[in-house]
Amino acid sequence: MKKVFALMSVLGIALPYYFIFQFIQSNNGVWSTALFFEQISLNDGMKILNADLTIAASTFLIFLIYRLKVKAINKKQFIKYLASLFLVGFSLALPWYLYDNYDKG
Repeated sequence: MKKVFALMSVLGIALPYYFIFQFIQSNNGVWSTALFFEQISLNDGMKILNADLTIAASTFLIFLIYRLKVKAINKKQFIKYLASLFLVGFSLALPWYLYDNYDKG
């Protein structure tokens, strides 16, 4: 299972950044935050995915805070998962957490 979590962590970095680069390339090499948010809220299908991902990532953040409070993870681990959540996304943070904690039961 750890190999699966490791693979998912790599994909969790590679795929979002691939699509970020595609977005930038399609906009003549320019990043536009306004255009990005306009396009991710373009239709109800995207709004469903946004809501789903927001709830899942928020739940994971609450879980991380809880794990820190009960001393199941230390501050260094907490910062690692928090940074991965906000700098890359839930697609990295969750698989990385599962990889690190798979055998700890």
